[in-house]
Amino acid sequence: MTEAIRQPFEPGAAAAEGVIPLCVPEVRGREWEYIKECLDTNWVSSVGPFVDRFERGIADYVGARFAVATTSGTAALHVSLLAAGVEPHDEVLVSTLAFIAPANAIRYVGAWPVFIDADSVTWQMDVHRVVEFLKQACCWRDGALINVSTGRRVRALLPVHILGHPVDMDPLLEVAREYQLAVIEDAAECLGARYKGIPVGHLGDISCLSFNGNKIITTGGGGMVVTDNQDWASRVRYLTTQGKDDPIEYVHSNVAFNYRLSNIQAAMGCAQLEHLDEYIAAKLQIAQAYRQALGCIPGITLMPEAPWAFSTFWLYTVLVDRERFGIGSRKLLEELAAAGVQTRPLWQPLHLSNAHRNSSSCGGRVAEVLNQDALSLPSSVGLGVDGVFKVAELIRRGCRTYCTPTSIA
Repeated sequence: MTEAIRQPFEPGAAAAEGVIPLCVPEVRGREWEYIKECLDTNWVSSVGPFVDRFERGIADYVGARFAVATTSGTAALHVSLLAAGVEPHDEVLVSTLAFIAPANAIRYVGAWPVFIDADSVTWQMDVHRVVEFLKQACCWRDGALINVSTGRRVRALLPVHILGHPVDMDPLLEVAREYQLAVIEDAAECLGARYKGIPVGHLGDISCLSFNGNKIITTGGGGMVVTDNQDWASRVRYLTTQGKDDPIEYVHSNVAFNYRLSNIQAAMGCAQLEHLDEYIAAKLQIAQAYRQALGCIPGITLMPEAPWAFSTFWLYTVLVDRERFGIGSRKLLEELAAAGVQTRPLWQPLHLSNAHRNSSSCGGRVAEVLNQDALSLPSSVGLGVDGVFKVAELIRRGCRTYCTPTSIA
């Protein structure tokens, strides 16, 4: 086993020679040209023409009026919560099957997450549990919606679109209007996806994107807030630039943050954005190849796509049934790693995280099963069909090695 395989792998990082990485950046456009322009003109810091261009490009792509670039997707979540009016001791309903960033951002503002289980069909936030919680576990008191069990005000919904597939948003938007809740989309993994024809990132009141190295387009690290609300966009820009009150004088009325994306990073983002549709097409081709190659293997459940969804299949993910396949997802991860193929499990459900052990939850068993059985497979834009078939053949060998004759029958 190579050193690269033995060591923890950071998705988006360069892989050792001979290794099939999980998901690495695709650089095939004008990145060198645009970054060189930054260096030649000395626009290298947190202002510059590429920042403005990247913001406008992303806003246009998702159909939003405003976009504000940030240092990360987590920074985007942090300031979006503040712009949406979430305050200390409020509660925000958020997906439990997700990366930890949205839960952390909720705590940054002094609020509390309420973790909502995944649904077993799409693996996304279970919107029916959200509706049930709001209608049965909450009440109106002094003009605010209160969680009866905690006494805290429920202020917002934060659905996390995972793996390139959208959450079923219509029921969330309907109940949010009924209970006067803000809807903050975490679309970090879902740029380019659509829900009933509407771009993800333009469904809620405010949305957050990520351009980390493993995302479908990257700036090396960075994020974006998009919204149609001009006041919220202005608030986000104010908060991300240290809360400077005067264009000339250094006067500050609020504690704010240095969350500005650099012009160099934005230059890379502009070049990447020019190829986004090509990258999505490549992801769809990879997904189709996995379906073709893995569809008949006992114990492998393919990644879903709801009839109302257009998924980008950001990370193609399967479920591994230990009984029918012969080994579980973690053992398969180890077998593939030994063969030079990088995969990863889904996140520990956040309601089980020690970091958020004092938070509330609504269900969680579905997320726990998905965490136990799921394995994300190599999905780099440049993987190609041949790369998919190499991965699939290794999985097929694992099935032949560990399956009993009765499980194959």
